[in-house]
Amino acid sequence: MANNKNVIQNPLTLTDGAVEQLGRLSTEKGVPEGHSLRVGVKGGGCAGFSYILGFDEKKENDDVFEINGISVIMDKAHAIYLVGIEIDFVQGLNNRGFTFNNPNAKESCGCGTSFSA
Repeated sequence: MANNKNVIQNPLTLTDGAVEQLGRLSTEKGVPEGHSLRVGVKGGGCAGFSYILGFDEKKENDDVFEINGISVIMDKAHAIYLVGIEIDFVQGLNNRGFTFNNPNAKESCGCGTSFSA
């Protein structure tokens, strides 16, 4: 068996609900060819970090992953915060939108879009 050090495991999971909603959004918003789903973090939010989720072009520091048929890009520096995360789309009575189940979060906020590591 060959040892290929360039193979990178998918760092995150997209549920079927998230994949369906992302496909719908991509079509509705007319996302241009060559854009991928960007997943990341930024400083801020009520718990310290906020999630980034949107369509963008690949940048120099990005890794690219194919997850459930969706091209996903992530800044290499964000991986320590996002490895193992599950992104879902919920359509409930009290909550509708993307949710982030992050096993690396030490604390999260009530809105579900902010966490501390």
